[in-house]
Amino acid sequence: MEQPGFTASLVAGGVAGASVDLILFPLDTIKTRLQSPQGFYKAGGFHGIYAGVPSAAIGSFPNAAAFFLTYEYVKWFLYTDSSSYLMPMKHMLAASAGEVVACLIRVPSEVVKQRAQVSASSRTFQIFSNILYEEGIHGLYRGYKSTVLREIPFSLVQFPLWEFLKALWSWRQEHVVDSWQSAVCGAFAGGFAAAVTTPLDVAKTRIMLAKAGSSTASGNVLSALQGVWRSQGLAGLFAGVFPRMASISLGGFIFLGAYDQTRGLLSEVGREGP
Repeated sequence: MEQPGFTASLVAGGVAGASVDLILFPLDTIKTRLQSPQGFYKAGGFHGIYAGVPSAAIGSFPNAAAFFLTYEYVKWFLYTDSSSYLMPMKHMLAASAGEVVACLIRVPSEVVKQRAQVSASSRTFQIFSNILYEEGIHGLYRGYKSTVLREIPFSLVQFPLWEFLKALWSWRQEHVVDSWQSAVCGAFAGGFAAAVTTPLDVAKTRIMLAKAGSSTASGNVLSALQGVWRSQGLAGLFAGVFPRMASISLGGFIFLGAYDQTRGLLSEVGREGP
């Protein structure tokens, strides 16, 4: 396996991440408000569904670029011809490493974005300043552990499934999948992963939106899940599952399709260059 073009991975990941975050932002807002402790309509309902978009716009490119740069490097580093049956495990390890690195950028952006989504009257910069003033840098990383605990299981499902579906489709048609086919595989893999990890997403949302100093704000995922279970039952644990599945299915289509397309184009340019 050739060493991947790391610049191509970085740029392609950034373009894909920015595209999906901005296109699907309204669905993400609706999902966040469905999961918020005050309820959908008190959190803003359908009003101001682009609240928090500056935070997403700033964080999406470097976040996705960091993920794919790490993902491709670890996948290349672990590759061996003699152990192809271990490839799903290697994809899992690569995706997990990518999430740990990407969350260093994603979490501060996500904290600011989600608070803006449930408080549409407040400006993004004002929310960012208030967090720094009241909680310091630690406040921007509230929910880091819960985000990683959500993203790693998500990636453990999504990326091996995406790679498997691409390989299966390539085998059936006897040539490598096109970008649109990769996008279809990404949509299916993303939607399935979104459904099974929704409770972890609910816990992450509650932790990020909790009042400073509260027990939920401490970041204990199990405690947050128990609180939701006691107050709202199974329905609470899967709050926002349909907009989450819709958003991530569409996101997987755009994100992974755009990633493969952009990376392929950049790799071609690199090969044709001097």
